Amino acid sequence: MTWFRCPETRPWASMRLFCLPHAGGSAVFYRSWAKEASPAVEVQSVQYPGRADRMADAFVTDAHQLARLIAGAMAPLMDRPAALFGHSMGAVLAYEVARLLEERGTAPVHVFASGARPPDDRGDERIRDKDDDGLVAELARLGGTDAELLADPELRELVLPYVRNDFTLVEEYAHRPGPPLTAPVTAIIGDADPHVDEEQARGWARATRGRFALRVLPGGHFYLADQRPAVLAEVLRTLEVPAV
Repeated sequence: MTWFRCPETRPWASMRLFCLPHAGGSAVFYRSWAKEASPAVEVQSVQYPGRADRMADAFVTDAHQLARLIAGAMAPLMDRPAALFGHSMGAVLAYEVARLLEERGTAPVHVFASGARPPDDRGDERIRDKDDDGLVAELARLGGTDAELLADPELRELVLPYVRNDFTLVEEYAHRPGPPLTAPVTAIIGDADPHVDEEQARGWARATRGRFALRVLPGGHFYLADQRPAVLAEVLRTLEVPAV
């Protein structure tokens, strides 16, 4: 099973945008981006193992290992400039993937870190230790999953194992010292995100020796669901590709 889902293959696109989902998320989160992005950009969404059409694949429990697997799977797709966009857990993974790509001489042109504290300031949240009801309550608080759907015991049985795995993965992540990225970084957050505030988001500047920018949009942790046009406009403007 391949690591990427590409709703619209664009052989003539000048750039690829690799999108990494949040904890408990899947590639479908970015499906509409492929339709709405510029024709000059091909959107490739990462499908983590253990969910959706990869339900039978074993979980990856270590963020560094997951980043290595993603970076390795990207190799055949690095025949044109590539940017990374990661939301929440996906932002940390995007950073680690970018580090690996730079080590291998195929640096991304830009890293977008959405809804996340920087890699060296992860905080001490322990969502993974909550019972099932507590985990569902946390998902409802963040706004990423319809809590009413998770009242269904069968759905819980399918979804909560990979949600808990993802929270474990990101909460056990430890930043390893090393040179900052050469790729520029843009951090994007919602102004009412309970997970990361503006001051914390500015810490992403430490992750790069290139340009850094911070964008604050209206909304909570999943601001990008409501602000998708604004987020895509920011991405396209930053990448200097035409919107149409």
